Amino acid sequence: MTATTAVAVYCGSSPGKQRAYQHAADSLGKALAAAKRQLVYGGGSKGIMGIVSGAVLDAGGDVIGVIPHAMLAVGGEGERVSGDDSTPVLVKSKEERMERVEWVIVNSMHERKVEMARRSSGFIGLPGGFGTFEEVLEVTTWTQIGIHSKPVVLANVLGFFDPLRALIQNGIEGGFIRPAGINLIKFVDGPSDHALHESFDWGKVLLEEIDSWKGDPSYNLGYDWTRPRDGGVKTEALDAT
Repeated sequence: MTATTAVAVYCGSSPGKQRAYQHAADSLGKALAAAKRQLVYGGGSKGIMGIVSGAVLDAGGDVIGVIPHAMLAVGGEGERVSGDDSTPVLVKSKEERMERVEWVIVNSMHERKVEMARRSSGFIGLPGGFGTFEEVLEVTTWTQIGIHSKPVVLANVLGFFDPLRALIQNGIEGGFIRPAGINLIKFVDGPSDHALHESFDWGKVLLEEIDSWKGDPSYNLGYDWTRPRDGGVKTEALDAT
Protein backbone atom coordinates (compact mmCIF):
# COMPACT_ATOMS: atom_id res chain seq x y z
CA MET A 1 0.00 0.00 0.00
CA THR A 2 1.24 3.50 -0.80
CA ALA A 3 2.30 5.58 2.22
CA THR A 4 -0.42 7.89 3.48
CA THR A 5 -0.68 10.92 5.75
CA ALA A 6 -4.43 10.46 6.22
CA VAL A 7 -5.76 10.38 9.78
CA ALA A 8 -8.64 8.28 11.06
CA VAL A 9 -10.90 10.13 13.48
CA TYR A 10 -13.19 8.31 15.89
CA CYS A 11 -15.96 10.39 17.43
CA GLY A 12 -19.60 10.56 18.39
CA SER A 13 -22.62 10.70 16.11
CA SER A 14 -24.16 13.00 18.73
CA PRO A 15 -22.92 16.56 19.37
CA GLY A 16 -22.49 16.18 23.13
CA LYS A 17 -23.64 18.68 25.74
CA GLN A 18 -20.59 20.95 25.77
CA ARG A 19 -19.62 23.48 23.13
CA ALA A 20 -15.97 22.64 23.75
CA TYR A 21 -16.51 19.16 22.24
CA GLN A 22 -17.89 20.69 19.07
CA HIS A 23 -15.12 23.28 18.91
CA ALA A 24 -12.46 20.55 19.15
CA ALA A 25 -14.02 18.73 16.19
CA ASP A 26 -14.14 21.93 14.13
CA SER A 27 -10.53 22.77 15.05
CA LEU A 28 -9.33 19.31 14.03
CA GLY A 29 -11.17 19.41 10.72
CA LYS A 30 -9.63 22.76 9.82
CA ALA A 31 -6.16 21.56 10.83
CA LEU A 32 -6.44 18.43 8.67
CA ALA A 33 -7.43 20.49 5.66
CA ALA A 34 -4.66 23.05 6.25
CA ALA A 35 -2.10 20.23 6.48
CA LYS A 36 -3.54 18.62 3.33
CA ARG A 37 -4.21 15.40 5.20
CA GLN A 38 -7.27 13.35 4.35
CA LEU A 39 -9.86 12.65 7.01
CA VAL A 40 -10.86 8.98 7.30
CA TYR A 41 -14.01 8.59 9.37
CA GLY A 42 -17.27 6.70 9.79
CA GLY A 43 -19.27 8.59 7.19
CA GLY A 44 -21.96 10.27 9.30
CA SER A 45 -23.24 13.83 9.13
CA LYS A 46 -24.69 14.08 12.63
CA GLY A 47 -22.98 15.15 15.82
CA ILE A 48 -19.19 15.36 16.18
CA MET A 49 -18.83 13.25 13.02
CA GLY A 50 -20.64 15.84 10.96
CA ILE A 51 -18.75 18.75 12.51
CA VAL A 52 -15.28 17.37 11.83
CA SER A 53 -16.08 16.24 8.28
CA GLY A 54 -17.89 19.48 7.48
CA ALA A 55 -14.94 21.52 8.74
CA VAL A 56 -12.54 19.57 6.50
CA LEU A 57 -14.72 20.07 3.44
CA ASP A 58 -15.45 23.74 4.14
CA ALA A 59 -11.71 24.36 4.37
CA GLY A 60 -11.05 22.64 1.04
CA GLY A 61 -9.83 19.30 2.39
CA ASP A 62 -10.54 15.73 1.35
CA VAL A 63 -12.64 13.13 3.15
CA ILE A 64 -12.93 9.34 3.05
CA GLY A 65 -16.16 8.03 4.57
CA VAL A 66 -16.20 4.31 5.40
CA ILE A 67 -19.64 2.89 6.05
CA PRO A 68 -21.12 -0.62 6.26
CA HIS A 69 -23.75 -1.47 3.67
CA ALA A 70 -26.35 -2.09 6.40
CA MET A 71 -25.99 1.48 7.63
CA LEU A 72 -25.98 2.86 4.10
CA ALA A 73 -29.29 1.10 3.47
CA VAL A 74 -30.99 3.16 6.22
CA GLY A 75 -29.23 6.42 5.42
CA GLY A 76 -26.07 6.45 7.55
CA GLU A 77 -25.03 6.40 11.19
CA GLY A 78 -26.69 8.07 14.13
CA GLU A 79 -28.20 7.53 17.52
CA ARG A 80 -31.89 6.75 17.52
CA VAL A 81 -33.33 8.48 20.56
CA SER A 82 -37.04 9.07 20.86
CA GLY A 83 -37.96 12.70 20.38
CA ASP A 84 -34.69 13.96 18.91
CA ASP A 85 -33.70 14.87 15.37
CA SER A 86 -30.86 12.39 14.99
CA THR A 87 -32.27 10.37 12.11
CA PRO A 88 -29.09 9.06 10.47
CA VAL A 89 -28.12 10.51 7.11
CA LEU A 90 -24.97 10.54 5.05
CA VAL A 91 -22.89 13.69 4.82
CA LYS A 92 -24.74 16.10 2.57
CA SER A 93 -21.96 18.00 0.82
CA LYS A 94 -22.43 20.96 -1.46
CA GLU A 95 -22.21 19.83 -5.07
CA GLU A 96 -18.93 21.63 -5.73
CA ARG A 97 -17.14 19.74 -2.92
CA MET A 98 -18.61 16.26 -3.44
CA GLU A 99 -15.62 15.33 -5.59
CA ARG A 100 -13.49 15.52 -2.44
CA VAL A 101 -15.55 12.85 -0.65
CA GLU A 102 -14.61 9.25 -1.33
CA TRP A 103 -17.20 6.75 -0.13
CA VAL A 104 -16.00 3.27 0.78
CA ILE A 105 -18.84 0.77 1.32
CA VAL A 106 -17.96 -2.37 3.27
CA ASN A 107 -19.89 -5.43 4.41
CA SER A 108 -19.50 -5.29 8.18
CA MET A 109 -18.41 -3.21 11.16
CA HIS A 110 -15.21 -5.26 11.38
CA GLU A 111 -14.38 -4.54 7.75
CA ARG A 112 -15.08 -0.88 8.39
CA LYS A 113 -12.51 -0.75 11.20
CA VAL A 114 -9.90 -2.62 9.16
CA GLU A 115 -10.43 -0.36 6.15
CA MET A 116 -10.16 2.80 8.24
CA ALA A 117 -6.95 1.57 9.86
CA ARG A 118 -5.46 0.44 6.56
CA ARG A 119 -5.99 3.85 4.98
CA SER A 120 -4.61 5.90 7.89
CA SER A 121 -1.24 6.91 9.29
CA GLY A 122 -2.63 7.40 12.79
CA PHE A 123 -5.78 7.70 14.88
CA ILE A 124 -7.39 10.55 16.78
CA GLY A 125 -10.23 10.11 19.23
CA LEU A 126 -12.66 12.94 19.93
CA PRO A 127 -15.41 12.65 22.56
CA GLY A 128 -17.95 9.96 21.74
CA GLY A 129 -19.80 6.94 23.04
CA PHE A 130 -19.50 3.15 23.00
CA GLY A 131 -18.39 2.98 19.38
CA THR A 132 -15.66 5.56 19.92
CA PHE A 133 -14.38 3.74 23.01
CA GLU A 134 -14.33 0.41 21.21
CA GLU A 135 -12.56 1.75 18.12
CA VAL A 136 -9.89 3.56 20.13
CA LEU A 137 -9.15 0.51 22.25
CA GLU A 138 -9.11 -1.87 19.30
CA VAL A 139 -6.53 0.08 17.28
CA THR A 140 -4.49 0.46 20.48
CA THR A 141 -4.57 -3.31 20.91
CA TRP A 142 -3.45 -3.70 17.28
CA THR A 143 -0.42 -1.53 18.07
CA GLN A 144 0.24 -3.55 21.21
CA ILE A 145 0.34 -6.89 19.39
CA GLY A 146 2.07 -5.63 16.27
CA ILE A 147 -0.68 -5.66 13.66
CA HIS A 148 0.39 -2.09 12.93
CA SER A 149 2.61 0.55 14.50
CA LYS A 150 0.58 3.75 14.44
CA PRO A 151 -0.14 6.48 16.99
CA VAL A 152 -3.38 6.80 18.94
CA VAL A 153 -4.06 10.32 20.24
CA LEU A 154 -7.06 11.46 22.27
CA ALA A 155 -8.48 14.96 22.59
CA ASN A 156 -9.12 15.04 26.33
CA VAL A 157 -11.56 17.93 26.08
CA LEU A 158 -12.83 18.98 29.52
CA GLY A 159 -11.19 15.83 30.89
CA PHE A 160 -13.55 13.61 28.89
CA PHE A 161 -11.04 10.75 28.64
CA ASP A 162 -9.73 10.98 32.22
CA PRO A 163 -11.64 7.83 33.22
CA LEU A 164 -9.94 5.91 30.39
CA ARG A 165 -6.52 7.08 31.52
CA ALA A 166 -7.39 5.98 35.05
CA LEU A 167 -8.55 2.61 33.73
CA ILE A 168 -5.24 2.09 31.92
CA GLN A 169 -3.32 3.01 35.07
CA ASN A 170 -5.48 0.59 37.05
CA GLY A 171 -4.63 -2.16 34.54
CA ILE A 172 -0.93 -1.42 35.00
CA GLU A 173 -1.19 -1.47 38.79
CA GLY A 174 -3.15 -4.70 38.61
CA GLY A 175 -0.47 -6.38 36.50
CA PHE A 176 -2.51 -6.74 33.32
CA ILE A 177 -0.82 -3.99 31.27
CA ARG A 178 2.92 -3.46 31.02
CA PRO A 179 4.07 -0.09 32.45
CA ALA A 180 5.14 0.95 28.95
CA GLY A 181 1.51 0.52 27.90
CA ILE A 182 0.74 3.95 29.30
CA ASN A 183 2.46 5.33 26.19
CA LEU A 184 0.31 3.46 23.68
CA ILE A 185 -2.30 6.22 23.90
CA LYS A 186 -1.32 9.89 23.97
CA PHE A 187 -3.71 12.22 25.81
CA VAL A 188 -3.89 15.88 24.77
CA ASP A 189 -5.26 17.65 27.84
CA GLY A 190 -5.40 21.22 26.58
CA PRO A 191 -5.21 24.21 28.97
CA SER A 192 -5.51 23.53 32.68
CA ASP A 193 -8.23 26.17 32.72
CA HIS A 194 -11.17 24.36 31.14
CA ALA A 195 -12.78 27.69 30.28
CA LEU A 196 -10.18 27.97 27.51
CA HIS A 197 -11.10 24.66 25.89
CA GLU A 198 -13.68 26.37 23.68
CA SER A 199 -10.94 28.40 21.98
CA PHE A 200 -7.92 26.08 22.21
CA ASP A 201 -6.27 25.00 18.94
CA TRP A 202 -6.93 21.29 19.39
CA GLY A 203 -6.27 20.40 15.77
CA LYS A 204 -2.74 21.79 15.68
CA VAL A 205 -1.68 20.01 18.86
CA LEU A 206 -3.36 16.71 17.97
CA LEU A 207 -1.56 16.55 14.62
CA GLU A 208 1.74 17.46 16.28
CA GLU A 209 1.27 14.47 18.59
CA ILE A 210 0.55 12.21 15.63
CA ASP A 211 3.74 13.33 13.88
CA SER A 212 5.99 13.17 16.94
CA TRP A 213 5.02 9.63 17.93
CA LYS A 214 8.01 7.27 17.78
CA GLY A 215 6.46 3.95 18.72
CA ASP A 216 7.96 1.37 21.03
CA PRO A 217 10.04 -1.46 19.49
CA SER A 218 9.47 -3.57 22.60
CA TYR A 219 5.94 -4.18 21.31
CA ASN A 220 7.29 -6.00 18.25
CA LEU A 221 6.29 -9.45 19.46
CA GLY A 222 7.39 -11.24 16.31
CA TYR A 223 3.93 -12.15 15.02
CA ASP A 224 3.64 -12.33 11.24
CA TRP A 225 0.06 -11.24 10.64
CA THR A 226 0.41 -11.61 6.87
CA ARG A 227 1.39 -15.28 6.94
CA PRO A 228 -1.35 -17.54 5.55
CA ARG A 229 -2.56 -20.56 7.49
CA ASP A 230 -2.17 -23.91 5.71
CA GLY A 231 -2.04 -22.36 2.29
CA GLY A 232 -4.84 -19.89 3.00
CA VAL A 233 -5.17 -16.40 1.60
CA LYS A 234 -2.44 -13.96 2.64
CA THR A 235 -3.80 -10.86 4.30
CA GLU A 236 -2.56 -7.30 3.79
CA ALA A 237 -0.64 -5.66 6.61
CA LEU A 238 -2.35 -2.62 8.09
CA ASP A 239 0.76 -0.46 8.14
CA ALA A 240 0.88 2.15 5.41
CA THR A 241 4.32 1.57 3.91
